[in-house]
Amino acid sequence: MPERIVVVGFGPVAARFIDELRPVAAAGIAEVTVIGEEEHAAYNRVLVADLGVGRTTLASMQLADPDELAADGVRVLLGTAAARIDRSRRLVHLTAGAPLPYDRLVLATGARAVVPNLTGLNPDPLHPVLPRGVTALRDLADAERLSEAVLGRKRIVVLGGGVLGLEAALAASEQGATVTVVHHGERPLGRQIDRGGGATLAAVLRGGGLRLAPNARATGIESGPDGEFRALLLDDGSALDGDLLVLACGARSRRELAEGAGLAVDAGILVDHRLAALHTEHVFAIGDCAEVRCPDPTCEACGRERGPSGLIAPGWRQADWLAASFRSRLLGEPVPAPLPDERPGVLLLKARGVNLALAGDVDREPWESIAWDADDGGRPPLEVSLWADPAHGRYVKMCTRAGALEGFIALGMPRAAAELTLLFGSGAELPADRSVLLRLDGPESSLGAPGFSGGPESTLCRCAGVSRGTVQEAVLGGCSTVEQVSKSTRAGTGCGGCRDSVRELIEEHFAGVA
Repeated sequence: MPERIVVVGFGPVAARFIDELRPVAAAGIAEVTVIGEEEHAAYNRVLVADLGVGRTTLASMQLADPDELAADGVRVLLGTAAARIDRSRRLVHLTAGAPLPYDRLVLATGARAVVPNLTGLNPDPLHPVLPRGVTALRDLADAERLSEAVLGRKRIVVLGGGVLGLEAALAASEQGATVTVVHHGERPLGRQIDRGGGATLAAVLRGGGLRLAPNARATGIESGPDGEFRALLLDDGSALDGDLLVLACGARSRRELAEGAGLAVDAGILVDHRLAALHTEHVFAIGDCAEVRCPDPTCEACGRERGPSGLIAPGWRQADWLAASFRSRLLGEPVPAPLPDERPGVLLLKARGVNLALAGDVDREPWESIAWDADDGGRPPLEVSLWADPAHGRYVKMCTRAGALEGFIALGMPRAAAELTLLFGSGAELPADRSVLLRLDGPESSLGAPGFSGGPESTLCRCAGVSRGTVQEAVLGGCSTVEQVSKSTRAGTGCGGCRDSVRELIEEHFAGVA
């Protein structure tokens, strides 16, 4: 009898897992069923803001084709939600229809937007009812509300100074909307960036047309007679008028289904290093809903974990690994190597006039003396290199220990940002002369030199793990658009930060042909 594999959730991570499991379904060894709440198949949620401002299309965001999956034997249930899990009988009860039996259950329920506790908003975290004129940025309906505001050149207030809020604000501003970003603290990205980098970024954002409201705390919303949003109320008694309020206050794992089934949860669904839910053999979790924390209290990797990463690349790596593990058991493929410990993710912010990459610990200043500490495992001192040109929106900071990056900021220096991103991910040692990295963005760039990011073997798409050479081969093979390259290689299907690089390779190739 074929093994019954049920996947709850049909977002980007679930789509990747199912795609990697298609050989098992096609061979008839397993019956694979995926349950998606939305009427649409999986799409790239990272690009919802881009869809809302008209910079991309739904077709280019699609990550799965239900007809193709059905042809391989995958059953796709759209517009259907899982109501509860009966672990003793191994059944998934749906909001409509008969329960689904399973032998292996994979939870890929993702995350939901955080709705802040403001006067005028429904405080129910699981079923918030937002007034007209208030939206998050998680699904296609949210993109439609943003699109209406942008096309009408309305006033948009973005609550939240993180990457999601800034990306949405910049995208809407580029299309002619008047946008105000409201955030805690004196600078945007306050939890991830240092003071100098934050001040430089704020100046760049203002120069790009954004209005910033720092050190502001929202207390409620004001609605008109028709119940539609009119203003965001602040704790100092002031109000910011607007036609659309975009909530960009972060995301929280959707773990209530697992919690109702008696599974261990914290910030996410607790899983071990095999991505199996703790104390069970038949339930797994991947992506934004999963938190890796094994039962071993001495595990150093789990001790460093701080909940789900919220980034698409780690979720895809989990999907790939779990699918390979299933294929190993069902098809006799080699057992996959253990999942490597995830390094802190790299945050990318790219828009017209803004190019920022940052990661890790960047709080130290160059003049702070960090001595060799024998009590700290005998680690060498932390060294900080900094270069700033605030008048031109440029700022680079490199925090290294024994030559390897522990954190960095690169603003307004796209080539240095690309190289530092690769060096941070690989843990490789930086050049002894740090200024070599700065010269990558100079008129006599060293980008093509050995060891820098222009080689075919270098990683172009970090989310999908696609090399520059793989993209070049796809272009040589006839791919002439970013969408075609994405479908062929998966490059550009994650955060979208590499799509400009893909486009440049396409243009370089066809310019040479011409």
